[in-house]
Amino acid sequence: QVQLVESGGGLVQAGGSLRLSCAASGGTFSLYSMNWFRQAPGKEREFVAAISWSGNRSYKDSVKGRFTISRDNARNTVYLQMNSLKPEDTAVYYCSAGPSMRPNYWGQGTQVTVSS
Repeated sequence: QVQLVESGGGLVQAGGSLRLSCAASGGTFSLYSMNWFRQAPGKEREFVAAISWSGNRSYKDSVKGRFTISRDNARNTVYLQMNSLKPEDTAVYYCSAGPSMRPNYWGQGTQVTVSS
């Protein structure tokens, strides 16, 4: 059983930056693909970014060039660096472990609010 705990969310002005962290425990972190999803009010949860065990990255089109996903296997942590934030990035951001199409484990989420 893998436990995931997100941190780093908050309130930021448009154009600002935040770095989300997700600390994992209870499993072999280095073997998992890790993902970030988000859910805005009244909308379905959507994929944001993923990084495979080998370091391959993929992104939602609207965040390419602004967001960067990375991982530190020594710290069992995955990060999401978010730059040039826009009000439409406002959502609860969730970390997950496993295939991005159907993750096995989810964190509790962290709120990101971008003011205009």
